[in-house]
Amino acid sequence: MYRERPSRVPGAVVWRRPGASPGATLRILPDGCMDLLWVGGELLVAGPDPVAHLGTGTGDAAGYTGIRFAPGTAPAVLGVPADELRGLRVPLASLWPEAEVGRLAERVHAAPRPGVALEELAVRRLASAPQPPDPAVPGVVAMLRRGAAVAEVADAAGLSERQLHRRSLPAFGYGPKTLMRILRMDRALTLARTGVPYAAVAARTGYADQAHLSREVKALAGVPLGVLTA
Repeated sequence: MYRERPSRVPGAVVWRRPGASPGATLRILPDGCMDLLWVGGELLVAGPDPVAHLGTGTGDAAGYTGIRFAPGTAPAVLGVPADELRGLRVPLASLWPEAEVGRLAERVHAAPRPGVALEELAVRRLASAPQPPDPAVPGVVAMLRRGAAVAEVADAAGLSERQLHRRSLPAFGYGPKTLMRILRMDRALTLARTGVPYAAVAARTGYADQAHLSREVKALAGVPLGVLTA
């Protein structure tokens, strides 16, 4: 069973899920976030996904443990712009010195709860980050989550739309319009999974109509809305 809890890293959650059967397809929906993962005895980074990421189960009995950072936070922890990791899953050792990652992996492996060790790692890195998260990020994310137009978000941040796009790439991995679409889909799925009719979901989350909702979900998730709510 999937479980998560709030993290000491602002806006982040620490999560765990059991391993998937060998060969099973794992569909990871885009959510605007990045994750630091402990999988199969290795530290990995999941970059920001513009569309659903498909993985394959390995049957690892230890399952998957991770810390999911709020949009715009992970680049400060990792020291890498988000757009360099867009759509990727990479070993942490490809971003940080291999010897350092080896020591960290030993620490996580020895920890009674790997999620706590991942969280402590992230807390320390964020506290010592030479480049803290862009201060405009929380406000930008909050407005996009509410469905505000990109022009309105840029104006509120005191930026031109071009400037907002340029600052969004290293923070989120893609431009503000893409992030808005992803966050809107997330809101729609949350409502739809509670049994709200699709037409009402579309009206309440800013889609033109139910057909628009269906097209957007298929484009971002790769499967129809009904598959995700079944």
